[in-house]
Amino acid sequence: MRFVIYGAGGIGAALGGRLFENGHDVVLIARGAHHDAMRDHGLRLESPAGSVTLPVPVVDRPSALAFDDDDVVLLAMKSQDTNDALEALASAAPDGVAVASLQNGVANEPAALRRFADVYGVCVMMPTLFVEPGVVLAYSSPITGILDVGRYHEGTDERAEAIASAFTASTFVSVARPDIMRCKHGKLLMKLGNAIEAACGPEARASDLAARAREEGVAALRMAGIPFVDTEEDTERRGDHLRMSRINGERRGGGSTWQSLARGASTVETDYLNGEIVLLGRLHGLPTPVNELLQHVARRMAVNGEAPGSVDPDTLLAQLR
Repeated sequence: MRFVIYGAGGIGAALGGRLFENGHDVVLIARGAHHDAMRDHGLRLESPAGSVTLPVPVVDRPSALAFDDDDVVLLAMKSQDTNDALEALASAAPDGVAVASLQNGVANEPAALRRFADVYGVCVMMPTLFVEPGVVLAYSSPITGILDVGRYHEGTDERAEAIASAFTASTFVSVARPDIMRCKHGKLLMKLGNAIEAACGPEARASDLAARAREEGVAALRMAGIPFVDTEEDTERRGDHLRMSRINGERRGGGSTWQSLARGASTVETDYLNGEIVLLGRLHGLPTPVNELLQHVARRMAVNGEAPGSVDPDTLLAQLR
C-alpha cells in the first residue's frame, strides 16, 4: 500500500514524513516554493524531540505519478481547493484508488464520493505549523497526533483497518471506527473558532464571540438531525496523547486559518467551517449571525492580505448588536 499525500502542507507533510520515516511507501504532492524546497533539500520535520530531514519523494501534480488500485490518496489540501484537486486526481488515477480526507470540514468526503467509490474520512487531531517552504513543525511528542479513520459515510473495512494500523506504527494513535463523520462534525464545532483566532488572535478562542459561534453550530446540527461528538467525548478521546512542547524555544502559533493568513494566502477555508453552519441555518430557517460575520471577516482578511490577529474582537461584537 502506497500513501499519496495530496496537499502536503502542515498536516500532510507531517503525516507523510512520519510514515516515510517508519518504512512506508510515501509520495508527496505539493506546489510552488514548498514543492521546490522539498524536491531540492528534502522535508525538514521539526518536533520537540529534534529535527530530521527526510528525502520523501515529491511531485507537483497527480499526473506526474503512475497510480494503481493499491494506492491510498490522503487529501490534505484546504477545503476550498478540493474540487480542483479531485478533478486533477480523477484525470490521473484509476477508479479503484482509495481516497481519504484528512481535511477540516465535512464537505470533502461527499465531493470525493462523486468521483471515487472508496472514500474514507480521517478525523485529525495534530498540532502542526507550516509557514516556511520545506519546513513543517509537529508540536506533540512522542505521539504526533490522533488520526481515527472510517468509511464515508459510515462503517469500516479491511482497508480502514490497514490505514489505521499504518498510522499507529508511525507515531500516531489511530483506530478504525464506523461513525467517523460524527467525529468530524464534532471537530467542525471546534474549528468554528479558527476564524476568530485568525482575526483577533489566539486569546479570542475563549471569548464570548467563540462561545456564541459554537452555540449556533450546535443548534444548527441538532436542527438538521446530524449527530456529533460532544466536548466530553472529545476530551476523553484525546486523553493525554497530545503532549505539546516548545520547538526551538517557541510555542506553536495559531491554527490552520491563522497560518494561511500568516503565509499571505488569498483564500481561507472558512466557507467550509463557519460557512457550513451558515448553510445549515439557511436550509433549516435558523439565524446564524455570528458564523456569517466570521465567514465574511476571514474572507475579507485573506483577499486584502491582512495580518492575523489584526482585528479587535469588541469591534466584531459591536457589529452584532
